[in-house]
Amino acid sequence: MRLHRNLVFATVDALAEIFNEGNYADKVIEKTLKRDKRWGSRDRSFIAETTYDIVRWKRLYAEIAEVKEPFKREDLFRMFAVWCVLRGIKIPDWPQFEKTPERRIKGKFDELSRIRKFRESVPDWMDDLGVKELGEKVWTKEIHALNEQAPVVIRANKLKTTAKDLAEKLKEEGIETFNLRNYPEALVLKERANIFRTKAFKEGLFEVQDASSQRVAEFLDVEPGMRVVDTCAGAGGKTLHLSALMENKGQIIALDIYGNKLKELKRRAKRAGAHNVETRSIDSNKVIKKLYGSADRVLIDAPCSGLGVLSRNPDAKWKLEPEFLDRIRNTQLEILEQYSKIVKKGGKMVYATCSVLPSENQKQVQNFLKTEEGKQFRLLKEKSILSSESGYDGFYMAALQKE
Repeated sequence: MRLHRNLVFATVDALAEIFNEGNYADKVIEKTLKRDKRWGSRDRSFIAETTYDIVRWKRLYAEIAEVKEPFKREDLFRMFAVWCVLRGIKIPDWPQFEKTPERRIKGKFDELSRIRKFRESVPDWMDDLGVKELGEKVWTKEIHALNEQAPVVIRANKLKTTAKDLAEKLKEEGIETFNLRNYPEALVLKERANIFRTKAFKEGLFEVQDASSQRVAEFLDVEPGMRVVDTCAGAGGKTLHLSALMENKGQIIALDIYGNKLKELKRRAKRAGAHNVETRSIDSNKVIKKLYGSADRVLIDAPCSGLGVLSRNPDAKWKLEPEFLDRIRNTQLEILEQYSKIVKKGGKMVYATCSVLPSENQKQVQNFLKTEEGKQFRLLKEKSILSSESGYDGFYMAALQKE
């Protein structure tokens, strides 16, 4: 593999923004890829995948390169050189890579690979927490799985097509997929591709949605004609799935505190042909209070640590802090207590997170059931999905019924 100067420099620039300025990797990469219109798909995928790779293994590479944050430009080139050596890529004869100690890099890698926090490239506190909550054996497997590159999974939009027909259409556009057993609407891409440029996407035939995430809407047990409230809808991946499961009949009220996310949801709903979705921005408690006791089904896709989705958001490893986790657990319980009031008698609610930590999941549900509001509910079923067992995102969901 021959390295091209402009692609390597673009990658180093992106890393400087992510590591030193604290910007989100996906946004930085999106902006970087617009820098040169002459770049083809292979060039763009080199920048994106290499940047994500170095972000994912930041701690390990920095330790091998013997550099510390904030990283100077030469530090980032040293980390890039580590990436090259560990992948068997010939380092170019450029001034930036002078005197790269290839043998020492390999030796240091072998030495550090014996220690999990370096081998899996995680902060000390996260490694300690993983062991405390999941146990040594499970955490070792789980963090290893969460460091794998996430596959691209899409959900066929049942309002417009079937998984079988969608697979045929994508094949005609040069994109090969395969079915997933026990996931009726899911297709997995055999190779990464820019599927947002396809005709099938523009026609609203599918949404990009991880296989584990596709389990959540099914867990809510919705039926056509119901009144459903999605309380933390965001940009609406699960909202649109609910609409398809309800065959566009009934009403879905999508709530969120971020108005810009709801605007994106409106755009997506229009493309998907989901006509039973209404968005409402939570700008005061009145918005919630008006809905008390009115919904057949309530989905609480709660804000969380996001530890179950590290494979697609590797920079979260470096942005998360223990203090945030303490705050978010309090927020989760407050949301459960308040939003559960929207469920009518006999109605059901699903609490879900994209975390693998029991303290955000099973323990939160147990805490809620002990509260005044929670005493009106009983736990019907719960499901924990580990990335190491499923091959997809780590998720948790609990279905509860109001007595």
